[in-house]
Amino acid sequence: MKLLFELSKDGNISVPTLSKKLGVSASVLYSRIKRLVRKKLIKKFTIEIDDSLLGISVKASVGINRDPKFKMQIHKKLLEVSEVISISEVTGRFDIMIRVYTQDLEDLHTVVIEKIGKIEGIQNTETFVELQKTPHVPTICFTTDFKEVAYDDSNLTLATLTIESTVISPTHSVPDVPEPF
Repeated sequence: MKLLFELSKDGNISVPTLSKKLGVSASVLYSRIKRLVRKKLIKKFTIEIDDSLLGISVKASVGINRDPKFKMQIHKKLLEVSEVISISEVTGRFDIMIRVYTQDLEDLHTVVIEKIGKIEGIQNTETFVELQKTPHVPTICFTTDFKEVAYDDSNLTLATLTIESTVISPTHSVPDVPEPF
């Protein structure tokens, strides 16, 4: 689990550096990482892009209600809008939630009103502009011996909830947990 925790913080870390950090030989780490990829526990290694350098300064979520008869056509049309980053069917007051990235509020207005709002079958939209975002903090949770263990990198602490006594006891180190793979 320490390996997954470290990789979730920095997927670009070199194996020799990771080896020193975890106190495990590089060859063992190489084989563990390959095994985790082969077993599809690790789906992919990815990059993080600085959107501001691409001119993206406005990010928004848009809730959409649609006519159910137009589900596939709407999905297809939304995929054609370059500013739409993701599309999710959801429960609740909206049928679809999309993420939209634009250069400014005027562009966002144009995208929502002219591109998305005019798609046949869309009944209404509600836009939520992102004002501030808390940086992603990798968290790994797993269960071991009736204990739920959660790693939270925001302050490098470990919280252990013992189910038998329901006592929360924070510590400052990651316990040695046998690698499952």
